[in-house]
Amino acid sequence: MKILFSPSETKIAAGNEISFDENSFIFPELFEKRMEIVKQYNDFILNASKEELIKLFGTKKEDVIEQYSKDLFKTPTMKVIQRYDGVAFDYLEYSKLKSNEKAYLDENVLIFSNLFGVLKAGDIGLPDYKLKQNETFNNLKIEKFYNDNFSKALDEYLKDEDIIDLRAGFYEKFYKIEKPYTTMKFIKEGKVVSHWAKAYRGIILKLMAKNSVKTIDELMNMEVENLRIEEIKEVKIKTEIVYSII
Repeated sequence: MKILFSPSETKIAAGNEISFDENSFIFPELFEKRMEIVKQYNDFILNASKEELIKLFGTKKEDVIEQYSKDLFKTPTMKVIQRYDGVAFDYLEYSKLKSNEKAYLDENVLIFSNLFGVLKAGDIGLPDYKLKQNETFNNLKIEKFYNDNFSKALDEYLKDEDIIDLRAGFYEKFYKIEKPYTTMKFIKEGKVVSHWAKAYRGIILKLMAKNSVKTIDELMNMEVENLRIEEIKEVKIKTEIVYSII
């Protein structure tokens, strides 16, 4: 089983004094293709005007702009899943998990970065970077680039796996699933929720790790506190579990 997951815009600003190379990320054979985007980003931030950086980073805070306009290839790195710090990752509480639970996530979760593309949670070379969701540079269509260049490798990687897609809608543009998969929707009082959807994605991912979930049936039988399955929708290759927050 593989779980597709979103990144977060907020990140942990720390890491080891190690740069990244072709052995740092999943699909080493595509490292140079990945670097086509990363190097353009790095060149852009090193030469951009303050106004361009404000737009790219989505903030006017001077300290944040200064922090993220440094050479990415000289920035300390850390494990992918430990880099992110948004709502879903707060509820996942990776640092509190047992070693076997961490190993489950490291091996089975794919996180779709809007700069680095698809990454394995256990990949070890991710620097601290900032790129506002749906923002770009040099007129690049980054999501199309990764969809065009990484989909074949992902199709092969996922061909024998059950797939749980917990990505937010924006990150679906980086890879379109071409085989049956399962996704989730979270509603409260009949309305789709945003903040709590992120939180429950993290909660469910944590429970999957704790229970070492390997099949869709095991997932469906997993009890989640304050969630109730309202219905299961099947449309073509997508099965959507609709959870009600109670």
